[in-house]
Amino acid sequence: MTRSASLLIDNIGELTTNDDAGGGRLHDAAVLIERDRIAWVGAAADAPAADERVDAAGRAVLPGWVDSHTHLVFAGDRTAEFEARMAGEAYAAGGINVTVEATRAATDAALEANLERLVAEARRGGTTTIETKTGYGLTVRDEQRAAVIAGRHVDAVTFLGAHVVPAGADPEGYLDLVTGPMLDAVAPHVSAVDVFCERGAFDEAATERVLAAAGRAGLATRVHGNQLGHGPGVRLAVGAGSLSVDHLGFLSEDDVSALADSWAEWSGGSGRRGTVATVLPACDLSTRMPLAPARALLDAGAVLAIASNANPGTSYTSSMAFCVATAVLQMGVTVQEAVRAATLGGAIALGMDRDGWRDPSGAEQGAVGVVAPGARADLQLLDAPSVTHLAYRPGMPLVQGVWRAGQRIV
Repeated sequence: MTRSASLLIDNIGELTTNDDAGGGRLHDAAVLIERDRIAWVGAAADAPAADERVDAAGRAVLPGWVDSHTHLVFAGDRTAEFEARMAGEAYAAGGINVTVEATRAATDAALEANLERLVAEARRGGTTTIETKTGYGLTVRDEQRAAVIAGRHVDAVTFLGAHVVPAGADPEGYLDLVTGPMLDAVAPHVSAVDVFCERGAFDEAATERVLAAAGRAGLATRVHGNQLGHGPGVRLAVGAGSLSVDHLGFLSEDDVSALADSWAEWSGGSGRRGTVATVLPACDLSTRMPLAPARALLDAGAVLAIASNANPGTSYTSSMAFCVATAVLQMGVTVQEAVRAATLGGAIALGMDRDGWRDPSGAEQGAVGVVAPGARADLQLLDAPSVTHLAYRPGMPLVQGVWRAGQRIV
């Protein structure tokens, strides 16, 4: 779809801005978009003229979802694994190897077509910013090609060579590969490095090696942690200054405090950023693991993000609305807290809440997850008067319009 030089979305019943200076929400509002950025936000009665106007008819407008944790470059199917879990079999990290086999065997064209399909699904659900990871190739060639393919379609690419040790590989030898030749090959195509710090995957010493190697390469870090049980993931992520630690089904009081304390200087105005606590509600449900303690994290002062963890094995959905509804209905957070976590929280977890971040092509972008002048014009229009309907009417297709970088895509 084409876009006008300026577009006014007018007659907005409820506008979620995530702009703390304005209280985070406006009523009877309007938004002016100029090219790919938001140019003005305010009362509908004060709206400026524009080349084109969209009448929101009293409906709700909010930022596009920022999905800060996905695994979208893959081939194959794991329906049988899901059925087994639903019949009572426990989830274990090794199931990833099924997808690894299929992904290695797939052509570049097949991987890219599947990625395009999944991204299009996410866009239709209101997601305008997507991070995705490598991690289903686990060879130098396959990890590099996953990163290159992903970079053509998403906003951020993360290297996850440290997903599991591939079947038949020597653990120490594979760790040498991940922190050496594989990282060297992938580094030009990614902005961060992730590691699955969990039993059945990578232990504390191995995680420390991956994080250290990422630091030497000048890349940001993330950690999959505390998913299957209590462990060192949170402590290692905070200690390394990682952007986020994700999953978090098993947290001690010390873990919660560490995540909150990592932001103490930031909230005091120093500019030092902490580690975001990213929860993955759809994955918790699909694996029948405990839901992450989102309420406790917020109450302690941690910065919370909600993401889909879209992947073929443990969370085969990109519906951020479903994740938001689950967080509200089962994790004890308010609708406004959940929406903020699924928009601005995800942006903070990706380092995209400020102007000037660069996408995989190298282009500078405006901040996402917020509706404010200068931010990238990423918006969704709901067929509802308030974001409350996302949880009040769970599962209903409420997205009526989506704009990404000022262009209407839904």
